[in-house]
Amino acid sequence: MTRAKAKRERTYWLVGASSGIGASLTDRLIARGHRVAISARRREPLDERASLDPGRVLALPADVTEPESLRRAYRELVAQWGVPDSVILNAGDYEPMGLADFDPGLFERLMRINFLGAVNGIDTVREDFVSRGAGEIVLTASVAGYRGLPYAAPYGASKAAIINLAESLRPEFDRAGVAIRVINPGFVRTRLTDKNDFAMPGRIEPEQAAALIARGLDRCGFEILAPRGFGWVMKGIRLLPYALYFRVTRRMLREPKA
Repeated sequence: MTRAKAKRERTYWLVGASSGIGASLTDRLIARGHRVAISARRREPLDERASLDPGRVLALPADVTEPESLRRAYRELVAQWGVPDSVILNAGDYEPMGLADFDPGLFERLMRINFLGAVNGIDTVREDFVSRGAGEIVLTASVAGYRGLPYAAPYGASKAAIINLAESLRPEFDRAGVAIRVINPGFVRTRLTDKNDFAMPGRIEPEQAAALIARGLDRCGFEILAPRGFGWVMKGIRLLPYALYFRVTRRMLREPKA
């Protein structure tokens, strides 16, 4: 059974907070009595959100692809509020890609933002968390990282890398007293999933995803699913042998364009 954390005010640093799941999760964490430092590349939405809860929301613009930008935001956070209890690395990008549009540049872009952005975030807080012997690092991955799916090679590869990263680092961080965890959303209605031109089973709104994630953050398990039902379906698909799995994914293909 997954243990629940003691209920107290916590300080979160939420990176990737300007829209979608990140913006909704900021609202949810504030409603639960926590303080949230929010980061994203664009300052305007951060300042607008911080103005609604001065003293409880701190706007810290940062770009996850630029390590010094993250370090600068983190230094300001520590100067104002101290070392946070938890960092949620939620910055991400998505673009579908079929074989006819194969683009190495898209792989590079999504890896730089989704995967290396998470690596940069971990490096920013790692020394403080380990030296303190406490803290929590939460990485937003995706159920798309469980197995390869048609038209999602660049995105799925970046999210699979995040899951593998967290699994690989978990034993050492755990020994140091630091938790590292993953959030694996399914389909959530955002400007990114609006790019899809196919049916998205189990799609939920960002507010619903944020509620599920906030409850998951109150517990101590390694993985947070949002939503759980579709997440477990994808876990089941992950267990299929290759011959059966590829029969399933072949049925996901669209007819080639004329």
